[in-house]
Amino acid sequence: MNIITMIAAAGENNAIAKDGDLPWHLPDDFKRFKKLTSGHSIIMGRKTFDAFDKPLPDRKHIIITRDKSYTTDFDGCVVVHSLEDALGMVETEPLSFIIGGGEIYKQAEPFSNTIELTRVHESFEGDTFFPKIDKKVWKLVTEEYHPKDTKHKYAFSYLTYIRIK
Repeated sequence: MNIITMIAAAGENNAIAKDGDLPWHLPDDFKRFKKLTSGHSIIMGRKTFDAFDKPLPDRKHIIITRDKSYTTDFDGCVVVHSLEDALGMVETEPLSFIIGGGEIYKQAEPFSNTIELTRVHESFEGDTFFPKIDKKVWKLVTEEYHPKDTKHKYAFSYLTYIRIK
């Protein structure tokens, strides 16, 4: 079975980005993201990919864009032109991740089995948002609180949701 997991960090108001950048810096969340996604395919929109300095190590990058002329010279990166094409590329993989942005999350939600959400306990100004989680569709199965500290300006919680069958 192929598990499609949406993974994101979002403020209390579901903001995930402003001007192509995260509104927070949470080193422990970056470590968790790396641990969960390493060795797997990550599916993202072009703007999300363009926000990286370079591809993330040990992950296959599948970049979705409507721009038919868009290419990348990076190894381990594939450009596709629809979510369906991206999902087709991972259908034989046991686990793959949707990593953003807002429009890709919206399109991918019906195809996803799991959500790994870091809920940042603050509201932020944003121009990109994570979709509202419908409690009739998703069940919270784990929750781990992380207080703010010297490395983390905001408290946050790791939330794992599974699709209700």
